[in-house]
Amino acid sequence: MYEHDILIVGAGLAGLRAALESIEAGKNTAILSKVHPVRSHSCAAQGGINAALTDRGDDWEDHAFSTIKGSDYLADQEAVEIMCREAGENLIELEHMGVIFSRDEEGKLGTRRFGGQSVARTFFVGAITGSAMLHVLYEQTVKQNAQVYEEWFVTKLIIEDGECRGVIAMDIHSGKLEIIKAKSVILATGGAGRIFEPSTNALICTGDGLALAYNAGASLMDMEMIQYHPTGLAGNGILLSEGARGEGAYLLNSKGERFMEDYAPEYLELASRDVVSRAEQTEINEGRGIDGCVLLDCRHLGKSKIEERLGYLQEVATEFRGIDLAEEPIPVKPTMHYIMGGVKTDFMGQTDVPGLFAAGECANVSVHGGNRLGANSLLDTIVFGRRSARAAIEHASQINSISKNTDELNNETKRIQNIINRTNGERTATLRNEMGEAMTSGIGVFRDTRSIELAKQKVLNLIDRYENTYIDNKGKIFNTDLIFNLELKYMLDVALTMCVGAENRKESRGAHYRTDITERDDQNWLKHTHVAKIDGEVQFYTSDVNITKWKPEIREY
Repeated sequence: MYEHDILIVGAGLAGLRAALESIEAGKNTAILSKVHPVRSHSCAAQGGINAALTDRGDDWEDHAFSTIKGSDYLADQEAVEIMCREAGENLIELEHMGVIFSRDEEGKLGTRRFGGQSVARTFFVGAITGSAMLHVLYEQTVKQNAQVYEEWFVTKLIIEDGECRGVIAMDIHSGKLEIIKAKSVILATGGAGRIFEPSTNALICTGDGLALAYNAGASLMDMEMIQYHPTGLAGNGILLSEGARGEGAYLLNSKGERFMEDYAPEYLELASRDVVSRAEQTEINEGRGIDGCVLLDCRHLGKSKIEERLGYLQEVATEFRGIDLAEEPIPVKPTMHYIMGGVKTDFMGQTDVPGLFAAGECANVSVHGGNRLGANSLLDTIVFGRRSARAAIEHASQINSISKNTDELNNETKRIQNIINRTNGERTATLRNEMGEAMTSGIGVFRDTRSIELAKQKVLNLIDRYENTYIDNKGKIFNTDLIFNLELKYMLDVALTMCVGAENRKESRGAHYRTDITERDDQNWLKHTHVAKIDGEVQFYTSDVNITKWKPEIREY
């Protein structure tokens, strides 16, 4: 058995920022990750991190208003105020740690304008901002001699007397299950993009933390809010950063028209992501697309600017499509990218379960509401990664001892051995593909009562069929066949909560756009949706949105 004050599950930006805070406070801290830390999905974030620096004449309240408007007024405004007010100090701290942010002609930190923002307040490192930040934070944890359970996989949270007291996890190298006790557990496991196909997300984004919390009694909030990024690469869904549009790239239809002039005449391509994605899908549905896509045109930016500011995008375009962005436009389409929903937390990362905290994309402190602004995700991970650690530290300081529960370990060992022992049935990949196609079809850019119901029934069917899946690899050492099977169960659990949220929200708001109920309904649905498992049953309920001073108004770009 292993034992720590603070255990952080996930080693992306939120997890590493939490770890640094905990280590510096002198707590016995460990990080657990199913991949090497710098292979976490945070490394795929391209565009930048938002912050309103007062010495630039910017105002955090304008950043907050843009965030709240972008959320279609579903974000909790006090949480947004906290994030935007603390953004500047967190950005400067990262720069002092060694993140080499791009500079302007005067040698000052450079900015670009991102969607839904009235001014340029997105700080960036070319088109590899997430990777640059992740490597620096990982270096800082190495400097602090952080303990890392690298390539371990959590199968269950340990709940004793209603409180989280650690995890049961598999050492993937040996296949052995172990109890890892902790006084506080922080989930920083990222999103659940691979519930959908295609997705811009890495294959590891399987909703692990959300499912673990959900099965431990925590509620998942606003799970119907699924962000489709406007510029997923045709064919494989690889993300082409919003940074391209931030630098001035256009979107064109099959007629060569810059169609965003019709949908968002003021913000154009830099309207919020849900608005741009719906505009693209409308053009495609109405016959003005090109093989199910529209075109992203960077040609007018010039080769030198593309290579300096958007070098990674040029590499992707060349490698996967044989296209030089300086010479021809590239086909893109709306692609599932991010979940605004997540494990419900307060401003300090506390979930419904005492001793269990969450931060980053797996959490929902409600700073993104119905639609996240580009470059607010990296900010969310840093601000609330640090805050969740502070709350976890305080909670751990009140716990004297941790008991050892061997019964749960025995039960979990038997459960997993039963999966290994099955000799026939259906393959994991078959169910995973069916789930991905059903969710994209049913909970897509546009959705309606019938599509949502079809997706839900498919997920329920797959949950039943999951019990008859089998794996070929019966070994213990690095059994990825087994890991994929366990991940599938997590994804199905989370997919069901998305369907339940979508069928119950009887309006269109943000990324949740119903063609059968096209208007936003503030009177009845200015509310958060919650899905929780109570006594083994899926329960749905709502809660009020926190409003401070920005009253809901018509959302136009």
